[in-house]
Order: sequence, then C-alpha cells, then structure tokens
Amino acid sequence: MPELKPGPDPELDATDRRLIVATQAGLPRVSHPYHAIAEQLGIAADEVMRRLQRMLDVGVIRRIGAVPNHYAIGYTANGMSVWDVDDARIDELGMQVGALEFVTHCYRRPRRLPDWPYNLFAMVHSRNREEVAARVAEIAALLGDACRAHDILYSTAILKKTGLRIAG
Repeated sequence: MPELKPGPDPELDATDRRLIVATQAGLPRVSHPYHAIAEQLGIAADEVMRRLQRMLDVGVIRRIGAVPNHYAIGYTANGMSVWDVDDARIDELGMQVGALEFVTHCYRRPRRLPDWPYNLFAMVHSRNREEVAARVAEIAALLGDACRAHDILYSTAILKKTGLRIAG
C-alpha cells in the first residue's frame, strides 16, 4: 500500500491522482497487482510501475509495503517494548535493536518527564506473552547498562493502519 507524504503535490497529473486513489487502500491481492491496476486505469503495467517509482523518487509517496494482520497469522501477543536508554548511545543501540529479526519497528521518541522516561520503542509480535517477554529479555541483554528501565505495553485492540488519503 503506498503511503502518501503530507504536503503540496509536486506536479501530479490526472493519471497520477487516479493511480494514487486506486492504490491507497491497498494493492489487489493477485499475482500481478500492477497489471490489475493498469487494467482498471486503462494504461500499461509498466506505466503504473514507472509512475509509482517516480512518485517514490520525488517524495510524493514514502513507501510501498505490506501491512500484515499479525493476528491473522497467529501473532496474538503484540508488545511495544519501551526503553529508557542513555541518550549518548540511543542512535547506535536503536539501530542494533531495529536490526533484530523479531523487531518489526523501532524508533526514538522524546521523554515526557517525570512520568514517562522512555525514549526508545521497539515492537515485538509473538504467539504469546511469554515469547514476547523472552524477546524483550534479549533486547535488554543487548542494551546492557545503557538501559536504565523498560516496560512492555501489550495491544488490547486491532487498529486499522492507513496512511494519508486523497479524495477520488
């Protein structure tokens, strides 16, 4: 699903806009999604791919990627691990945590002292909370004494993830 960047449109023609509208809710779940979109829009598949690549290159869209439903594939324990990491090492350590195969996304956020000391967030999906806790223990070992505290915030509801939309 293409994720649009907010801001003014740089040189989008009517076909670009139709392409964005056709893809913003997700690509068709078929073996050749760009061909299906091309048929829907009445243009060639290579034109669909060229236009999407151009929009990526100029920053109209940020990325094209899959958004899995973790519950549907058996990962029902979803924990956002939050970490109070030494600011002098957060970039280095955040890259290491983000590279772990079981971390789906990792990012830095500002602390909100005195109530919220956490500045590093790492999402872990697993089949149960025990597995999440074991993965979080692996992160804690990696962070070592650069981490002063951590916690796990478990998901309690499924939220539909969507990017910015434009009207058709």
